[in-house]
Amino acid sequence: MLRRTLSIGLALVGAIMVPASALAQFKPAANIELVVHGGPGSGNDVFGRALVNVIEKEKLTTSRIQVVNKPGGGSATASAYMASKAGDANTLAVFTNVWLAGPLVQEADKVRLLDLTPIALMVKEPGLIVTNADSPYKTLKDFVAAAKEKPGTLKQSGGSITSRDNIIRQMIMKETGADWAFISFPSGGERLAALLGGHVQLMIIDPGEALAQLKSGKLRVLAQVAEQRLPEFKDVPTVQQAGFKIPNVPQARGIVGPPNMPKDAIAYYEGLLEKASKTAAWKKYVQENFLEPAFEKSKGTRDFLTKYEGEIRGQLKSVGAKVVR
Repeated sequence: MLRRTLSIGLALVGAIMVPASALAQFKPAANIELVVHGGPGSGNDVFGRALVNVIEKEKLTTSRIQVVNKPGGGSATASAYMASKAGDANTLAVFTNVWLAGPLVQEADKVRLLDLTPIALMVKEPGLIVTNADSPYKTLKDFVAAAKEKPGTLKQSGGSITSRDNIIRQMIMKETGADWAFISFPSGGERLAALLGGHVQLMIIDPGEALAQLKSGKLRVLAQVAEQRLPEFKDVPTVQQAGFKIPNVPQARGIVGPPNMPKDAIAYYEGLLEKASKTAAWKKYVQENFLEPAFEKSKGTRDFLTKYEGEIRGQLKSVGAKVVR
């Protein structure tokens, strides 16, 4: 009897000492959704598909990851969809700044990014302020002067009104007294087509989206949205170097899950994305698209987003936006 009791006790101790990961390891479903808030060709769509391609190429998961476009209301449609998936372990989304800014100024956009489950920050992205190569504007100051001379006649294409594009526009207009229109388009391809077609005169574009047009000489870069000049555009000043006293607004890109995502699922996706961030294929994508590597796990991402939300709230207030949250 004593021997049997000891055996049972030792077995229980052994079970307790086994790592939790060995007892139950999370396995995603055969199909995982990766939601992006823009249409095909938008910056977050391109980013999401590039990330999926790396994961598939490196065979980092046996699951199939399907990119699902849910444009509308900035990030409102996508974030509401994510909120409806509370507790789900097989739905992810690509976030950008607009997921932070939208709920701050749009009453109907009720889902804050921090209401979801931050999983990983992947990169920070500079921007290029561009115009047509044959436009009369050689510098950003040239464009602003023209906009000041003829208020409301010049146009800028961009994403939603809560996008980085419009926040930068609003800050420059407030500082200079200039005025130009902002025309929203659901996808990056449409924004660029409007610029190339002469329907608008200005655009803030992700460097990776502009590569083909820059190489073919169709675009002129007026200024960079970056802390420092990118080596590839060493002759083009940053917005601040061009004489505008506004803060830099980097584009943050990363991955979130629904509210209350299971902890073992968070750990799985953290590991998956960290592995992806260390691959040669991902590093090549980051370098070729002028991105800044910025990988953070869930906690670091939440800390970053909490701080950045406060900064964006301040930027919106500085241009007179009505902040509702």
